[in-house]
Amino acid sequence: MARYLATRAIYSVLVIFGVAVLVFFLVRLGGDPTALFLPPESSIEEIARFRRQMGFDRPLLIQFGEFVWRALQGDFGKSLRYGEPAMRLVWDRFPATLQLSAVSLLLSVVIAVPLGIAAAVNRDSLTDRVGLFFSLVGQSFPTFWLGIMLILVFSEKLAILPPSGRGTWQQLVLPAVSLAAYSTAIITRLLRSSMLEVMQADYIRTARGKGLSERVVVYRHAVRNAAIPTITVIALQVGALLGGAVITEEIFAYPGMGRLAIQAIANRDFTIVQAFVIFMAVLIVAINLAVDACYVLLDPRLRKS
Repeated sequence: MARYLATRAIYSVLVIFGVAVLVFFLVRLGGDPTALFLPPESSIEEIARFRRQMGFDRPLLIQFGEFVWRALQGDFGKSLRYGEPAMRLVWDRFPATLQLSAVSLLLSVVIAVPLGIAAAVNRDSLTDRVGLFFSLVGQSFPTFWLGIMLILVFSEKLAILPPSGRGTWQQLVLPAVSLAAYSTAIITRLLRSSMLEVMQADYIRTARGKGLSERVVVYRHAVRNAAIPTITVIALQVGALLGGAVITEEIFAYPGMGRLAIQAIANRDFTIVQAFVIFMAVLIVAINLAVDACYVLLDPRLRKS
């Protein structure tokens, strides 16, 4: 088990380094942001002084080496727009994004898990058809379109929920529902298909042959074995929710780090974009490591190997 997790940890470090390389060079494809921060009438000397202060005049490889060295010490530089440490700005917005993503994930799991199990146990019934219908609808609607429709219906027409902001639970409802729709559909469909496959296994027939009740067969044997691929998808949806929050936060003017990242991209604020992407990479990699540990606990074959 320790060797398995150590191997996964090494892969994770390589992934984070690869992300750092990509984000550093890709954000610089848009050109030098000097013109965005200096007035048009700035002299050549002022522009050269600013580029020297920001380090834009040095070769990219040297800038990258300094970036990696400082990042290892937790220093991602200061925001070009706000003049504050970039990682602190991202970290200050993280609680809002975490709250939105956590509520969305909880909503997805609470709806999808019972619906997926019920659809598999009652195959071809009305429950199964309803579950498949909502799965299809949830996967078909783009998040941004669904968010706009929710605002038009519940904020503009019915006026029962606020369209933007953060602070009350009412302001969290619409963005959470919009963000959770796709994940709910994915988890429902996968859990249903996994349950149907497990229910045909020999050990399920053996359990029934021993006289165990259907409830014990389903929840003690079938659900546990069908949970492994479902946990994988749920973990992937955590990353999808955090990434999807970028669009959702912009639509609902939600003050999370996704909205901060969009504003930083528009302003060519290199340091915030870099801090945001690497922060997200580390977070998602940590979640995947936790899922790998869950695999070992759920599947005895991994412990033996």
